[in-house]
Amino acid sequence: MSDNPQPMPITDFALTDHRVLTLGGRDATAFAQAQFMNEVTALAPGHWQWNGWLTPKGRVIALFALLKLDAETLWLVLPDVHPTALALQLQRFVFRSKVVVAARDDLVVSGAFAPPVKALGSSFAADEQANVELDFSGEGGLRTLRIGGNGVLDVPNHMARWRALDLMHGLPRLPESQSSQWTPQQLSLERLRAYSLKKGCYPGQEIVARTHFLGKAKRGLALFDADAIVAGGDEVHDGERAIGTVVSAASDSGKHRALAVLPLERDAAVLNVTGIALDERPLLGGLAR
Repeated sequence: MSDNPQPMPITDFALTDHRVLTLGGRDATAFAQAQFMNEVTALAPGHWQWNGWLTPKGRVIALFALLKLDAETLWLVLPDVHPTALALQLQRFVFRSKVVVAARDDLVVSGAFAPPVKALGSSFAADEQANVELDFSGEGGLRTLRIGGNGVLDVPNHMARWRALDLMHGLPRLPESQSSQWTPQQLSLERLRAYSLKKGCYPGQEIVARTHFLGKAKRGLALFDADAIVAGGDEVHDGERAIGTVVSAASDSGKHRALAVLPLERDAAVLNVTGIALDERPLLGGLAR
């Protein structure tokens, strides 16, 4: 037997691009119902959903996982969006509501390419120390997202793989340049069941409903492998003609992936981003909640 101790396998790793914002108080659920695009009042405690906040013109400011711990406590897990900035924006709409909007820097978000211990689907698990785990598994494999106060290792290549899997499932990661640019339909968020067509008014609701009921959704997400690194905001070309825009990009183990908004009806053609060839791939399923 070797005298040299073997390193422990890394299970949990820091998702430093994910942060937590909380809504607390008697009116927390009512406030979220009035502001966000999915049905919050129908969400049972102990469950989570994809949700988002829109501009009055129906463009997605932020996309997030919304957890209902109880009737007066909601957590938003925000990829790419700084919670302090979002809290300041939301605070402008609190008025006399009994709700406290808070950025929680003490809650560390981590991930693991492993099955959850107790969470399953849209049901999350929490312990007495308010550590929470969510099931992020889908066709791409098993994943667990955890929220808590314990320190975890920063493993950049693991975080890059996590981001790439998000994109492969059609979960757009929105850099600042792509915030407030796209409607839920253009981001194909119906695949994640991330917005409601039945709930009452919320910012951008009229645009979302009109787009759906008048059949005006002409664009949606497409997934590509790219021959080199591309970035959000890059134009997608069909020959010399720009037909769409890259929304999110990720590189993992030398593989470059991109989500782009493109016409739903388009001719089969070789697409490129400034000469970088794109190879279209089917989106994975299983991440809807």
